[in-house]
Amino acid sequence: MKIPVAAWLRENRSFLLFVAGFLFFRTAIADWNPVPSGSMRPTILEGDVVFVDRTAYDWKVPLTDLSLRRVGEPRRGDVVTFSSPRDGTRLIKRVVAVPGDVVELRGDRLILNGEAATYAPVGEVAEALVPGVEVRGVREVEQWGGQERIVQFLPALNAPRDFGPVVVPADAFFMMGDNRDNSQDSRYIGLVPRRLIIGQAHRVLVSADIKGRWAPRWDRFAAPLK
Repeated sequence: MKIPVAAWLRENRSFLLFVAGFLFFRTAIADWNPVPSGSMRPTILEGDVVFVDRTAYDWKVPLTDLSLRRVGEPRRGDVVTFSSPRDGTRLIKRVVAVPGDVVELRGDRLILNGEAATYAPVGEVAEALVPGVEVRGVREVEQWGGQERIVQFLPALNAPRDFGPVVVPADAFFMMGDNRDNSQDSRYIGLVPRRLIIGQAHRVLVSADIKGRWAPRWDRFAAPLK
C-alpha cells in the first residue's frame, strides 16, 4: 500500500527539517573542504579538510555569488576559498595584495608597494610531483608588513618568478599559493573579483595522508591556519 505524500512528509518532518538546516548551514554559513593538491604547502597539505567561514566577508544568497550584505573585507594574509575567474574551479589560496596595492615578483621574491619582503631559510624539502618523481625545494619564512608565513620554492619547476608590477583595482584581490612554484594562482588566472570569494579558511578540521594509505595525521587535527 502506498503511503500518501502528505502523510510521509508529516512522518519525516524532523528529518527533512534537519536536512534543510544542514544544507543551509553548508551553503550559507560554514563549509568544510577537502584539499586535493599541494599548492598551499606547507600551510595546507593534500588530504587536509579545512573549515571555511562563509560569513567572514559577506552574507550571500545560498548557492550564488549575490551578496546581501558586506560584513568584512579580505585582508593580506587571509587564507580564502574562491571560484576561479577562469573556469569556476574552487580554489584555496592566500590573499597577497588587496585593492590599491602594487604587487610584483622579482626572482620569486615578493614586493608590495615598493617594499620587498624579507626571507629566512627554514630547511630543504623533497616534494613528490607524481609517483616516482621528486623535486628538491626549500622552505623560507617570508616577512612583510608585520606578517610572516612559511613559503616553499621549487627551483626545478618552470614557474613565473618575475611578475608585474600590477596595481590591484577596487573589489579585486591578488592570490598566491604558499607553494610558490607549484600553484595556479593570480599569476595564471588573473585577479580574483571580490564576489567570487566564498569564505575564509580558519583551521584544519581533520587530515589524512592520501599518499600513505590514508593514515590519519593526528597532529593536524584542529590545527589553525597561519
